[in-house]
Amino acid sequence: MNPRVKEVYSNNDYTLRIIFDNGEVGIFDVTPYLDKGIFKQLRDRSIFNSAEVFLGTVQWVNGLEFCPDTIYLESKKTID
Repeated sequence: MNPRVKEVYSNNDYTLRIIFDNGEVGIFDVTPYLDKGIFKQLRDRSIFNSAEVFLGTVQWVNGLEFCPDTIYLESKKTID
């Protein structure tokens, strides 16, 4: 099982700064999803900025969420 989201911070460029429960930090780019189905709702800045940790993944006020494995595998890991 991949690490789960411990903390999330939304950025102005539609990326999320993610801190995983194993201590790794990554940047998850949401822009590839903004033109797809229900994820179009995340274009609304107030919805996008409502990102919070929920059961090891990221969830928004409208109930949208990503699979935690997708977030981990597609995040560009950074050094903090």
